[in-house]
Amino acid sequence: MHDLAQQMDLKGERKKFQQALGKWYAGAQRPLPWRTKPSLYRTVVSELMAQQTQIKTMLPYFERWMERFPDFDALAEAPPDDVLKHWEGLGYYSRARNLHKLAKEYVAADPKPTNRHEWMAMPGIGPYTSAAIASINFGESVAVVDGNVVRILARLTNDTRTFKSNGDAVKGFSLLAEEMVSSANPGDHNQAMMELGATVCLKRKPLCTICPVQSFCAGYAREDIEELPRIARKATEQIEIQRAWVLQDDSILLQRIAQDAGQLAGQYELPVLNLIATKPPEKPIITKTRSITHRRIKEHIYAIKPSSTHRRNLSENPSLHWVDLGKLEAITLSGPHRRWVKELIRQAG
Repeated sequence: MHDLAQQMDLKGERKKFQQALGKWYAGAQRPLPWRTKPSLYRTVVSELMAQQTQIKTMLPYFERWMERFPDFDALAEAPPDDVLKHWEGLGYYSRARNLHKLAKEYVAADPKPTNRHEWMAMPGIGPYTSAAIASINFGESVAVVDGNVVRILARLTNDTRTFKSNGDAVKGFSLLAEEMVSSANPGDHNQAMMELGATVCLKRKPLCTICPVQSFCAGYAREDIEELPRIARKATEQIEIQRAWVLQDDSILLQRIAQDAGQLAGQYELPVLNLIATKPPEKPIITKTRSITHRRIKEHIYAIKPSSTHRRNLSENPSLHWVDLGKLEAITLSGPHRRWVKELIRQAG
């Protein structure tokens, strides 16, 4: 059967599908803190934190954030460095800066945003997040469509199309998602779809035998159901960076990323080697790798002895800073660099 015909079949079973999904969600949902103690603010924070981050990873960060910034007012009044510090470890720091801007705009707004269109105008809020906020907190009948929802709908309809990107796949299933959303309780429906994708309709080894909507799934019989949805992946970009490890009098030389930079604005990292030395030593003391989206970054770290040249470079380059080892916890280091710095300090000690 053609993919479109399968989608039409699913729409015809909409009420039964909604009932089966809703009944399962009522008993199977995880007791996440923004569900057990719901509020608009907690929804906003959880949705931005969950972008690019798994729920189990973000939970301790969410609790720590709520202790320091319990509401929009507290966040709006906080210093930018404090906001970044409490986001440290979650990565994609533009989310933290957008959340800070959003809090300021929300506090100042009169009237406050109450629907999807109005929330779309807030910093860092796109189609998915605005739909989540509008449906969960304001009962607006709009569908959230993310990777989880795309995966569920592709398998339910046995859709074998190949999409050129994640964004293209979201567009391809948005109309069906809107058709399937429950108008009676859109917030719970959207959360149930996300929960199903996160706990049952997994990317790898989906738990099809216990799926509450298995009887509606046209792709259930496929041996290769893990291949759905079919999305062309970007080629991995390989990048290499040389960095310096400079210690002097219980201080470490770090580089602060410019405030107008992209993802790591305002954070500290080990300095790029060419700011310190014209030529690297023969071998790095350690080589580490990290991934950011489709980029695979290999970082070679070289031990450099402090000299008068470094002091001159410090005065000429305001991005370079000596930081007391005892004050490392007070600054915002990028997550990987904090781990590497701790490891190298242990080795040196």
